This record gives sequence, C-alpha cells and structure tokens, in this order.
Amino acid sequence: MLLAIGDYAWDVLVRPQGPLRPGEDLPGEVRLAPGGGAANVAVWARRLGAESAFLGKVGDDFFGRLAEEELRAEGVRPFLVRDRARATAAVAVWVDAAGERTQIYSYGADYFLAPGELPQAAFRDATHLFVSGWALFTDPPRSAVLEAARRVRPVSLDPASARRIQEVGPAAYLELVRELAPAWFFPNRAEAQALTGRSDPEAAARALAERLPETQVVVKLDAEGALVPSGGCFVHLPAPPVPVVDATGAGDAFAGVFLAGILAGRTPIEAARAAVQVASWVVGRLGARPRGDWPRAF
Repeated sequence: MLLAIGDYAWDVLVRPQGPLRPGEDLPGEVRLAPGGGAANVAVWARRLGAESAFLGKVGDDFFGRLAEEELRAEGVRPFLVRDRARATAAVAVWVDAAGERTQIYSYGADYFLAPGELPQAAFRDATHLFVSGWALFTDPPRSAVLEAARRVRPVSLDPASARRIQEVGPAAYLELVRELAPAWFFPNRAEAQALTGRSDPEAAARALAERLPETQVVVKLDAEGALVPSGGCFVHLPAPPVPVVDATGAGDAFAGVFLAGILAGRTPIEAARAAVQVASWVVGRLGARPRGDWPRAF
C-alpha cells in the first residue's frame, strides 16, 4: 500500500475571463476543489489501481470532516490527525488565460503534524511512503515525516517548490533529501534547475543523479513530458499536445500514476509513459483531481 504523508488542502480556484482591474467586478469561474500535494498523489495512485492511504493533519472543523469523506469516496484510506486550534489548510489558486497558476497558501493544520501524533495503524500495511516536499521546509512537520520514513521504506519525494528551495538554499535542501534517502525523486524543470544551477533539464537530471547516487531521478517537463532514468541514461518521453486550462496538480498526478505503475511491477518507462498521459489530461481541466474519463494505461 502506498502511504502519502503531507498536505491536504482545499483549493479555491479562480479563473477570470479577462484582466482584473482594481475596483471592478469580473465574471469567471470560482470553484472549491480538494487538493494538497500528498493527498493528490494518494488519490491518483488509487485511481490507477494502487491501494493507497493518506496521513496528515486537518482542522477539527467542517472542512476537515469533508476531507475525510472525500478521501473515502476516492477509495483512499484516511489517517487524519485532528487539530482543534488550527483550521484545515486552504489555498487560493489564481489560474490565468494560459493555464499557469499562482498560489497563496496559509499555514493550516497540515504544517503542525508532530512525530508523537503519527497513528500506528497508518504504517501497518504501508509498503511505500510518498512525501510531499512541503513537509520538509519547516519543522514541524519535518520531524514527523522523517519518523515516518524510518518506519516505511522505500520512500519517494516531490520537492514541491523551486522558490522555497531557493529560500532554504539548494545545498541545505539536498542535505534534507539525503537524510530522507528517497528511492525516487520527482523534481520539475524549475526545481531541478534550482537544485543544480543547470538550465538544461537533462544536464540538471544528470547532476542530481550524481549528487543523489542512491536515488532514481525523474524530471517532470510539463508540456514537454518527462525525463526518466533507464540503462544509465535519461529517456525523454514526450507529452501529447493539449490545450492547457489549469496546471494545478499535474505534477502530483504524474507522481501518483508513476508510483501506481511501479507498485504494479511496471518498468519506469512504462510507469512514466502512463503518468505523462494522465498529467496531460489533468492540465486540460480545472483543478488537481478533475473527474471524468482519464487515461487508464494499466
């Protein structure tokens, strides 16, 4: 079973129909949708056939209870720690005409998970741990994540934010990655560049592979697909051309589908090919977990 630890948040998606001017009203699309990087990965892994669970902290509030209902409806086992002092996390997501997103996040309950709060039942059936990179930037919840990684191996990690990597410092962040010792690492193009200083994605992938010799590095290239390690080199898997509506959660979908494939015994190339297809489908729709007839490659 894949256990994803980290963030569950509710996304308030805003997609205006034109440029916003101060003091004016503007029509557009406003939607409340489930999100959070770790939760997204758990949901997409389950949608592609893997047993999955989510471990994180939510508020003891309406949106925390709604989170549990939503995860159960997706077939994901929820292991939720309730926080009476803090609200369930929320993220404002501004989606522009090109589908690019800008996020404003709050420090909700998800940022305050402590090692002593980890439910033992969450680890009973877990055979793979996915860590959302947001959980490494501050402590808490970093100590809780590292404790979970001591209990479940192997581990996969998505670094989550190029900007936060630059704030922490690439060398310091790579030390955190080494402490976690992931089997799989899923940076996107900007994160790989932030960690290595290399603007060419393949050069960045090779540099990360050298700095993390025990880790398999998969670089997500957005509309250009992904770079996947195979036979000592990196193979480029292109993405199908699609009109971009919203890039929110596409990287999470990639990681969830990829891990579902690995857990099912697929090769990294097979798993990544399916992940690219699903991530491309996601960017053509609003939200991180759109419903519908997504590609079912395995």
